[in-house]
Amino acid sequence: MKISVTIARIIVGVLFIFSGLIKAIDPLGLTYKMQEFFEVWGREGYITPLMNWMYKCSFVFSIIMITLEVVLGVALLTGFYKKLTLRLLMLLMIFFTFLTSYVLFSGKIATCGCFGDCIPLTPIQTFTKDIILLLLISFLLLKQQYIKPVGEVLPVGLVLASVIAVCFLQMYVLTHLPLTDCLPYKKGNDLLQLRKMPANAIPDQFTYSFVYQKAGVSKSFGATQLPDSTWTYVDRKQTLAKKGSNNVPLINDFSLTDSAGVDVTETVLGQAGDYYLFFLKDMEGNTANWSTAFTNLWQKAKKQNRPLYIVTADRDKATIFFNRKNQYQVQVLTCDATAVKTAARANPTLFLMKGSVVQGKWGWADIDKAVKN
Repeated sequence: MKISVTIARIIVGVLFIFSGLIKAIDPLGLTYKMQEFFEVWGREGYITPLMNWMYKCSFVFSIIMITLEVVLGVALLTGFYKKLTLRLLMLLMIFFTFLTSYVLFSGKIATCGCFGDCIPLTPIQTFTKDIILLLLISFLLLKQQYIKPVGEVLPVGLVLASVIAVCFLQMYVLTHLPLTDCLPYKKGNDLLQLRKMPANAIPDQFTYSFVYQKAGVSKSFGATQLPDSTWTYVDRKQTLAKKGSNNVPLINDFSLTDSAGVDVTETVLGQAGDYYLFFLKDMEGNTANWSTAFTNLWQKAKKQNRPLYIVTADRDKATIFFNRKNQYQVQVLTCDATAVKTAARANPTLFLMKGSVVQGKWGWADIDKAVKN
């Protein structure tokens, strides 16, 4: 029995640590996933004021959740406060299982983001994983007498070290970008190519029915069995007959619009030579953190005759800051907020482009490195 408990303990502990760390390299990814849940629940009418408040607190919840996963994994492996640790693990797994079951059975959210963007799992895979972990933790709760701490001082030291390490890691990547970029906008990717439909895409197949009315009676007809002219057309209904596969481009929401409302995506990304895209989600942060570095970048871009574009979801405020308050006179392009959040995990983020291929990416704390290159 002791061997079985040790094996279960290692599996659960390692998986929790791994799950936390894979999300810790991109904590904003979990933040946006939480916001997706809260937005859907709020829209569905589940205590909407509370969901709106939780939406605003998603970043804090993300940091806490990631830290808790890693710390509980370390605590279980070291035997630190085993009763409290196992109870917290059980509560966490019940919560995770609820989320994954909602994703699986509601169909309103595509994925739960359990292992971040680097290891995408299908809803059925994540739900199965959570059920297995739930059973393992239940087993450990029943047999917790076989869990012994690895010393008296070591568990405390390792738990404290894990708290400090995972918090530092998250704060670091929020300013310097994720350590591993698993998103479509990573260095080396061709953004124009990724906006195209995959070559092996299989489109969705639909059936259509047509609603006609006669003498106050409505009736549906198939496309090959339409009624005579005595019936009046009312509506057309589309039904998904067969789901396609691989029919969504990796980049399907990225477009650049100029001040006149013209889509200039192909023009900007299709130009030859080097240029910069300066992604700025909004103007809510402290511009003093990066304004000097931006000035140096702007001067370098002018000297080397490289175009510099501001890409933002907040065009009006960005235009005021860059071209009125400061006389940079750079072109400000509007982009969907979701696309900006996906492309730029730090606010702001700088891309060096050559044609439509990403040559380099820097978070706001590293813009000076781009200037020196």
